[in-house]
Amino acid sequence: MLKRILRKVLGAFVILIGLLIVAYLLFNNFYPSLGGDVSKERRQVYEVSPQFKDGKFNNSKAVPKDLSFGETLDLAYKFFTTEVKNGRPKEDLEVLKLDSDRVAAYKSQTKMVWFGHSSFLLQMEGKNILLDPMFGMVPAPHPWLGDERFNKEMPLDIEKLPQIDAVIFSHDHYDHLDYETILGIKDKVEHYFVPLGLGVHLEAWGISSDKITELDWWQEEELGDITLVCTPAQHFSGRKLNNGQSTLWGSWVVKSVSESIYFSGDSGYAPHFKEIGEKYGPFDLALMECGQYDKMWPDIHMMPEETAQAGLDVRAKKIMPIHWAGFKLALHDWKDPIIRVRKKAIELNVKVIAPRIGQEIMVADSLGTYPNWWKDL
Repeated sequence: MLKRILRKVLGAFVILIGLLIVAYLLFNNFYPSLGGDVSKERRQVYEVSPQFKDGKFNNSKAVPKDLSFGETLDLAYKFFTTEVKNGRPKEDLEVLKLDSDRVAAYKSQTKMVWFGHSSFLLQMEGKNILLDPMFGMVPAPHPWLGDERFNKEMPLDIEKLPQIDAVIFSHDHYDHLDYETILGIKDKVEHYFVPLGLGVHLEAWGISSDKITELDWWQEEELGDITLVCTPAQHFSGRKLNNGQSTLWGSWVVKSVSESIYFSGDSGYAPHFKEIGEKYGPFDLALMECGQYDKMWPDIHMMPEETAQAGLDVRAKKIMPIHWAGFKLALHDWKDPIIRVRKKAIELNVKVIAPRIGQEIMVADSLGTYPNWWKDL
């Protein structure tokens, strides 16, 4: 009798495991938000890149460390079970709303608007450019797999965005490259500029390959009177468990005759910041990653003190901390990034600006002040 019960329990367990495996395979291969896969033929094209070896893209130094299965489980357990005091604002962040007609008609000096986290609308030389547009509510392949963003509203809804001359992406992680956002903007976008390989996701979502330009580190393209440069970052990529480092990650230089911007993407602190500063600096404004860090992953995200130093390295006249005030993707207090980076910046004599979500930023402005809007939230 006992053996019969044990056999039934074991059989049910095996069936459950089998169903889970089948569900995972179906999700991994057919769920659209996961994006595309780099083909064998495409990998052969990327072999000319100094960053590509052993079938994948690599950082200049050997990071991030490949975790064992046990280490991965331990990291996941700590992330999902650790209670973070003040991990989110007390209430949804209010945003400043934009007038869509005014935005569409704007043709004056270079201006930016922050949409939270690492997303921006940049208006430069009569062009409308989106940086890492992620307007979705959850940075995950499915809403059940992540926490909602801190701001439920956007400064401008997707359908009210102006025609977009270019979209620039830094890498393919879900908090930067979002399936629903691409579906919402693709009829408005003229062209996409991305690091090597990232185009496979856009193509999987219906974007024509002739509207996509893939660049390696240090490669440049012209957008009218604007120069776009894909520059290094120290990070990683992947949207599935089995396609890590199949696409390149990067930072970007956006430069006109009179003004220049640096967009760090996601990156650990490394020598590339000084190299970029020496080659393309000084910058009127550097948008510097500052959030979602932890001592468990120090090589792929900067601590706030490193963010301030990196701003000095790239020779920025002022820096704006980004990659915070959007999502809870780490175990720190949500206000910790801005508090710590400003403290270090004072020590290094680096100017920091911290506008509200939706607040207009005049790139060349050296006198503008911003309130401590996060203080009581």
